[in-house]
Amino acid sequence: MQQPIVIIGMGELGKVFARGFLHRAYPVYPIIRGINMREAAATIPAPQLALLAVAEKDLHPCLEQLPATWRDRVCLLQNELLPRDWQAHAIVDPTVISVWFEKKKGVEPKVLLPSPTFGPHAAALCAALTAVNIPARVLASADDLLFELVRKNLYILTINIAGLVTGGTVSELWRAHQTLAREIADEVISIQEWLTDEELPRDRLIEGMLEAFASDPEHLCLGRTALPRLQRALGHADETGLAVPTLRRIYAEHGEK
Repeated sequence: MQQPIVIIGMGELGKVFARGFLHRAYPVYPIIRGINMREAAATIPAPQLALLAVAEKDLHPCLEQLPATWRDRVCLLQNELLPRDWQAHAIVDPTVISVWFEKKKGVEPKVLLPSPTFGPHAAALCAALTAVNIPARVLASADDLLFELVRKNLYILTINIAGLVTGGTVSELWRAHQTLAREIADEVISIQEWLTDEELPRDRLIEGMLEAFASDPEHLCLGRTALPRLQRALGHADETGLAVPTLRRIYAEHGEK
């Protein structure tokens, strides 16, 4: 019998990973709302890994409550994730995956790009996704992971914030509103540079964003979390004194609707 997999949060993504690990013959233990993680850790002290599949807003509260015996086995998959998020909880070497597939209730997963992952359990995550026909790949270094996390952040923030103005699809955004998209992307990268304390490869990141655009040209820009994402971005800009005039103009014109 293989060591069990703990999945904290059984939303649509959690269920995809659960199915993948079951296909790989792992026992899977879901941690849903109302289950105390520390009590669960008394029963499952040494899982193969503990996948934290909660929403972005629940990430830090869950990391605060993460049992000590699971900390060196934790895997993270949230959007807008950066090293500062796990470092704030003294987690040194998590496994992290940048998820490039969508899963909506009652619909099979829709893949945009192979999902890159890095860390001690990267191969296990890739194998689980491959078992349910979702492509994934193991990255070579932490630097590669940082690039991939920022690329996903750039994609999500740019299309969501632009969508507040333009609506429509990513192909329409780039075809008809490229100047706006580039202004937003440039300001988002500036915020990401401050959050990572790194000078980031802007041209390469834009190319990576456009690769995602090309993989799903009919993807809608505007999501239900667009305004909170813009508000978080502006909060970061305020912390470091970044001007970000395009983001501020969009919020002034569309933030209170």
